[in-house]
Amino acid sequence: MKKTALTVVVFVTATLAVVYSLPGAADLPQVVKLEKPRVTVTEMTYLPGVPREPYVRPTDQVIVFLDDSAYDRVDAATGAKQRVNRKSGEVIWHDKGDHAPQLINAGSKPYRTLVIALK
Repeated sequence: MKKTALTVVVFVTATLAVVYSLPGAADLPQVVKLEKPRVTVTEMTYLPGVPREPYVRPTDQVIVFLDDSAYDRVDAATGAKQRVNRKSGEVIWHDKGDHAPQLINAGSKPYRTLVIALK
């Protein structure tokens, strides 16, 4: 169990580093927490009203929400907006090649995620 948890943490850290280096995240504060040959973990901070631009995910990713959050997910193809609420500790998965939509923090405070990118 501990080995699996460590693997997930390492994976999330690597993913965050990859995500933060992407043009879509250029305006969002990001810190690479771990960089290894098979994983990058990056902590990303979403500021109120600052968009994370759409991009194509370069790796499989695990995203861990460190704070409660509310954000608008904007579909690139249709422009449709969907409000998404996440709780601290929630974990989601994205496949390599997925189209990441524009995200806009709809709250009044920043929220953070760990992006674990598997290489």
